[in-house]
Amino acid sequence: MTTTVVSQPPDAPPAHAPVSSIMSARRRRRRTPVTWVRGGGLSTLILGLPLLVIFGLFSWFPIVRAAVMSVQTTNLVTAPVYVGLDNFTAVLADPLLGTAVTNTLYFALLALVFGYPAPLVVAVLMSEVRRGKGVFSALAYLPVVVPPVVAVLLWKVFYDASPDGVFNTIVGWVGLGPFPWLQDPSWAMPSLVLEATWAAAGGTIIIYLAALTGVAPELYDAAEVDGAGVWRKVWHVTLPQLRGILFITLILQVIGTAQVFLEPYLFTNGGPANSTTTIMLMIYNYAFQFGDYGKATALSLMLAAVLAVLSTVYFKATSSWSK
Repeated sequence: MTTTVVSQPPDAPPAHAPVSSIMSARRRRRRTPVTWVRGGGLSTLILGLPLLVIFGLFSWFPIVRAAVMSVQTTNLVTAPVYVGLDNFTAVLADPLLGTAVTNTLYFALLALVFGYPAPLVVAVLMSEVRRGKGVFSALAYLPVVVPPVVAVLLWKVFYDASPDGVFNTIVGWVGLGPFPWLQDPSWAMPSLVLEATWAAAGGTIIIYLAALTGVAPELYDAAEVDGAGVWRKVWHVTLPQLRGILFITLILQVIGTAQVFLEPYLFTNGGPANSTTTIMLMIYNYAFQFGDYGKATALSLMLAAVLAVLSTVYFKATSSWSK
């Protein structure tokens, strides 16, 4: 009888070792530079290096540059002067900051109450259409295709406060108006939210329509067997199946509304009476109206930090709900 002896590598664990020890030893062997190169790590790094360089140059370098500028006084022409945290102190002491924060929160609240559910309602209604769904999808996405500046300037004409204005003429058909729209502090922000909702809803509608195709038809059939109507099917079937998508679109909308700039700038330039001055508009004014890029970058970093903390807390709180 012949006995065959199988040799093992010097660093291999004994045959009777636990599985965890065996896996740990294998991981240690894979971490060596030789095994990393043999496994294709070097070629992957070489292929991905141009992407990393481009991404770092155009994405991360501006962030680092902004962090440096936030502690300097600079106009991008003369030599910068280091001032420490004076820019942050000056921004926090600006009396207009409270107004800008309040207006931004007001815009976000209106967009959340009126603009967030609107795309979902439209998507659910479109999913029930049997014919011409492609036409309705194209019409819903059409506002996204229109250049934002063109859309805002067009709506600015529609918001003519005279009785002969487009919107005032339309509401006059049902005995309402005329309304001041952009000329009144109490009407200006809702008017901006209305246009922003119209302009951005198309993309969200397409996302919801794509998500609705993944809902199993058997769930709706079972709900119909149980006697559920349209609204009960939406509440008990559609919304639970779209829970993960709804959480993502919610945080994206919050981040987007916190960075609103185009509408306040082109519609009212922050007026009337600073009723539409937002944080992003303050950043723009610091940089391009007063030439103080230090304060502009300081406020930008403060906004980015708040949004980062908010996003982290949000994802931590909803991680279990979105599954």
